[in-house]
Amino acid sequence: MNNFKKIGLSALAGSLVAFSAHAGELSVSGSASLTMSDSDTNGAVVRGNQFSMGDSVTFSGSGEMDNGMTISVSFEYDGDAAGTDSTWDSHSMTLDTNGMGTITFAGHGGSSAMSALDDVTPNAYEESWDAVSGADTGTLVGGSSGENMFTYTSPSFSGATVTMAYLNADDGTAHDESYTDFAIAYSPEMVDGLTVGYGQGDTEVTTGAEIEHTAMYVKYTYGSVTVGYQENERSAAATSNAIDFEAFGISYAVSDNLTIAYNQSESKKGSDADVQEATGISASFTTGGMTIAGVMNDVDNVSGVAATDTEGYELNLSFAF
Repeated sequence: MNNFKKIGLSALAGSLVAFSAHAGELSVSGSASLTMSDSDTNGAVVRGNQFSMGDSVTFSGSGEMDNGMTISVSFEYDGDAAGTDSTWDSHSMTLDTNGMGTITFAGHGGSSAMSALDDVTPNAYEESWDAVSGADTGTLVGGSSGENMFTYTSPSFSGATVTMAYLNADDGTAHDESYTDFAIAYSPEMVDGLTVGYGQGDTEVTTGAEIEHTAMYVKYTYGSVTVGYQENERSAAATSNAIDFEAFGISYAVSDNLTIAYNQSESKKGSDADVQEATGISASFTTGGMTIAGVMNDVDNVSGVAATDTEGYELNLSFAF
């Protein structure tokens, strides 16, 4: 073996040793979870096994660099994950810039500024349209999100926080042009418990056919009660692509362990005469490491289809460890 190859192998071995010496540790978190859910459409009960078990754990780790910044990573191992590798689900890495905000790169499962605002009204378990099959199909306004997405979240400036997201263009199946959006949440220091927010993002599933997404909301907490109201809109040249969404929610913390909530929402698709109307109640009770939470929802005109009325419920029992 000539000297050049020896030097190259020695350098490679040295770099591998150095990498191993700086390798971090990952912690594992999860819970034992049992869920029971069911729904009926126009009185026709959907039969079948109503029980399911949670099957995901999350590996996470972090480390501080010499400049004071912190890098963290998260991988979710999930038996229900979709895709070629059906065992890995949400995964991301986040850089905390030590005073200038955080930058997150989500390989999968990330949330853009707008997608996080589809419905932020307070609840105790899930939204009014959840637990009912089809009630979230073409009825929500949440911008765009996808794999390999960047998100920046600013530090708070006098109560205001800015979130921005960037998603590169794909092959046209989700968006034909690169996507960006932003959101602002403001909690004025002079009004304790109040938060107002606004978000906006434009998508182009087809080049030249721009669709604008906007969201506005207000939430106020006074003592044990939190109320919230929001309006989202999806505007497009083609009326059939337009959506008007409106939601209201109120939650009450009965004690440190028990919270109950009432929610309602309406969603109008394009020029459809039939508006999806949803109402629901939810509750959550925690004691020790055990949490019992559930929701009962009633949705009329599911996804804008006349006389398609559905009731659904979901009950979850989880044990943290």
